[in-house]
Amino acid sequence: MEMNQQYLDMFIEESKEHLQACSDLLLELEKNPNDISIVNEIFRSAHTLKGMAATMGFEDLADLTHKMENVLDAIRNEKIKVDSNLLDIVFESVDHLEAMITDIASGGNGKRDVSEIVEKLKAIEAGKQIPSSTPVQQEIAADVAVEEEISAGRYLIYDEYDITVLQQSKEQGFNAYEITVSLRQDCLLKAARVYMVFQVLEKCGEVIKSFPTVENLEEEQFDQNFQVAFISKDSAEEIQKKVSKVSEIENVVVVPLTDEMVRKASKEEIATKERQQQDLEKSNQAPTKQKEEPAKKETNASKQSAHSKTIRVSIERLDILMNLFEELVIDRGRLQSIANDVKHSELTETVERMSRTMGDLQNIVLTMRMIPIETVFNRFPKMVRSLSRELNKKINLEIIGAETELDRTVIDEIGDPLVHLIRNSVDHGIESPDVRKSKGKPEEGTVTLRAYHSGNYVFIEIEDDGAGINKDKVLKKAIERGIVTKESALSLTDKQINELIFESGFSTAEKITDVSGRGVGLDVVKTTIQSLGGSISIESQEDVGSKFSIQLPLTLSIISVMLVEIEKEIYAIPLSSIIETSIIKKSEILNAHNQKVIDFRGKVVPLIFLDEVFEVPRSEAFDDEYQSVVIVRKGDKLAGLVVDSFIGQQEIVLKSLGNYLKNIFAISGATILGNGQVALIIDINALMK
Repeated sequence: MEMNQQYLDMFIEESKEHLQACSDLLLELEKNPNDISIVNEIFRSAHTLKGMAATMGFEDLADLTHKMENVLDAIRNEKIKVDSNLLDIVFESVDHLEAMITDIASGGNGKRDVSEIVEKLKAIEAGKQIPSSTPVQQEIAADVAVEEEISAGRYLIYDEYDITVLQQSKEQGFNAYEITVSLRQDCLLKAARVYMVFQVLEKCGEVIKSFPTVENLEEEQFDQNFQVAFISKDSAEEIQKKVSKVSEIENVVVVPLTDEMVRKASKEEIATKERQQQDLEKSNQAPTKQKEEPAKKETNASKQSAHSKTIRVSIERLDILMNLFEELVIDRGRLQSIANDVKHSELTETVERMSRTMGDLQNIVLTMRMIPIETVFNRFPKMVRSLSRELNKKINLEIIGAETELDRTVIDEIGDPLVHLIRNSVDHGIESPDVRKSKGKPEEGTVTLRAYHSGNYVFIEIEDDGAGINKDKVLKKAIERGIVTKESALSLTDKQINELIFESGFSTAEKITDVSGRGVGLDVVKTTIQSLGGSISIESQEDVGSKFSIQLPLTLSIISVMLVEIEKEIYAIPLSSIIETSIIKKSEILNAHNQKVIDFRGKVVPLIFLDEVFEVPRSEAFDDEYQSVVIVRKGDKLAGLVVDSFIGQQEIVLKSLGNYLKNIFAISGATILGNGQVALIIDINALMK
């Protein structure tokens, strides 16, 4: 059926809001199963969604919502009781509804095979006993669910996290494989052979996933075959040869894992990924929009009042507005340059007044592009609930500062790193209830996700009250992996030891699980955050807990820089990376291990000569008694960038170099200055690597 696009967009946005409200309230209901007012709120959201879907002609969506509504009605009429198993099924229903909305948003008709979940909802409504969904029984159910896939020779189903890890590993130059291992029929100690296979694989790469699960393999709950997803820089032939050397193995098949294979095994997971991406891209809340609290009762008058103060604006329009404003910033710089040259008082006054007005306009435009970080945080409570049930742990997720706002360009990139860090806290950080009890801690662990503004930055903290980082264990593993030597390990500070976990391929996991212990993740987190112009640090105390702190710029579009000159070329260095500028005598430059260095406040700081790095042609030999140096920082590392002269501080518009100049070393983009000259922006992270 044809429908007005305006109404369709409104339907999609409001449906997402109702489904998010349902997810949040279901989590509240699990904590307060006897609170009928929460059930009433969920029922109202579901009822509204059903009505909208029916009006728009999406019958499958309306029908599933109706079945879910019946269950909620039975709960509020006290015909059935709320427990975690029932909520698992309602959560699954919400996931299906979200996938339908995602399909509609991408131009589909919202149709989906939901017969299985509908039967479950009907069974609940009829008062039938719901099977327990403890982790062991969930695994058995999962085994049945993939029976068809197994018969076709495919064992593995990839979730959102697996897909992210595989993609990022490929970007780092790793190869991905599916390995099928067949044990001999007369093999007696199957678990021992599996362990030996994993030992061989760990020496040349990382296991991403296994089928059956690691726990089932250890308990020999499988026939003769098992399969693993594996990343390595070795070839398929080399891996096949190494694994085949393990005794009592009949056959080893190593198949390169293609994107098509992952997609085929992960249709629902990819739909989830697309839904989350769509949520971020389509999110267009103005900063003044007053978010309606789901559990808050409002009168119709107050709702109308709130709606009258906000409008929905397409994010594409905001992007166009930002681009036009960026051009104004460039023209402002040009006018300032002309005014300085002409020295006409009226022109100077006009330019100064225009600069003040544009400063206010800049704040408004940037604020309009700001999105509450809750658009990312909203998905974590459900994820932590699922992980805690999978790992048999009791975990409480506290979210503080979800209203903190970030530019949408940063929001789009920060989701995956936060997923890695929260999974790390849940799996590595929080101990099992028995272990916590033996340590005198509450059985329920707490993971706190906190966001707040400070200056021109947003800080995000992930804190847990778990086991903390075992520094001896980290050092031992780092020495084994060749990340540090025994000699250098003796001089490392606690902070430096903690940050070893960000090294590529580092993992202290005792065994590989479906959640972590794969040796990929935290190095990718650090790389992603640094690419956004941010930084990450760790504080940890053994048996007390750990805290990961992320610092991110408010926006990536307009940044403050120090302009410097080399010969006649101008370069821009982001102020966020600069410690200070200095002018030194050539006689103060020393040589250490074939590297020119200076003594900067008692620290030995290496010098980087930018004319050599960027191969700037010299018209004549540059010979001056003094050298201009910009001291920059990347994490704990300092370096001195040697330039010809300083021009001064300026706000610039960051422009990409386009598709033809993608991989220019240590250059993150360019800007157009007031005199029309192009200045290249130096990527400090890449330069100091």
